[in-house]
Amino acid sequence: MKSPLRIPLLALAALLAFSATRPALAATPRETIDQTATQVIEILKDKSLDTAVRRRRVEDVSNQHFDFDVISRLALARNWATLSHEQQTRFIEEFRQHLSVTYGRNLDSYSNEKVVILGDREEQRGDWSVKTKIARGGGNDDILVDYRLRKVANGDEWKIIDVTIESVSLVANFRSQFQEIMASGGADRLLTLLAEKNAKGESILPPKEHAPHKPIP
Repeated sequence: MKSPLRIPLLALAALLAFSATRPALAATPRETIDQTATQVIEILKDKSLDTAVRRRRVEDVSNQHFDFDVISRLALARNWATLSHEQQTRFIEEFRQHLSVTYGRNLDSYSNEKVVILGDREEQRGDWSVKTKIARGGGNDDILVDYRLRKVANGDEWKIIDVTIESVSLVANFRSQFQEIMASGGADRLLTLLAEKNAKGESILPPKEHAPHKPIP
C-alpha cells in the first residue's frame, strides 16, 4: 500500500549550488513545476553528492519554489490568527524545517523516476493546479501528484502552496495534526513540539503518514 504523503523536497520537496536563473519573463505555473522537477531530479541523479549536500540542495530548490508563509497559514487555518507575530514567524521557520525533516530523509533511494505533466487548470482565488505523474514503471507503481500554485503578492512569480499525493493534501494532513495539538496545548505547545521533533529528526505525523518511501522529484 502506498504511503499517502510522498513529496519532493517539498521536494515539498523539496527545494543551490547550481542556482536557477530566472527567465526574462515570469514562468507560468506549468513551467514552474517543470523547472522545479528538473532541478530536483538533477540533484538526485548526482551520485557524487553525499546525503547532507544532496538534502541541502533540494531544500534550496524548495525554498525557491514553495511559499512557506502561505503554506503555514493554510496549515494552521483559523488558529493562525491566535498566534502573535513572533509566534507566527517562529512557526513558519519551524514548519519549513519540519517539512524537510519529514520528507527529506529518503533522498538516496531515488532510482530514475520521471515527472510527467498531465495538465493544468485555473482554480478559485486565481490559484492554479498542475497535475503530474511520477513515472515508476507504469500501472500501479506510478504516483499521481497535484501541485497548487498561487501568484505571490505584488509580483508575477508563481509558488507552490500545496501538494496533493494520491488524493491526500499535505496541507490538510498537517492541519488535522496541528488542530489536535493546538486544542490541547495551544501555540506554545505546538512550537515546542515542532522544535523538539526537528532537533531529533522525527516527524510530528503518525508513523503511517510518513512511512519510508522513494522520494518524489
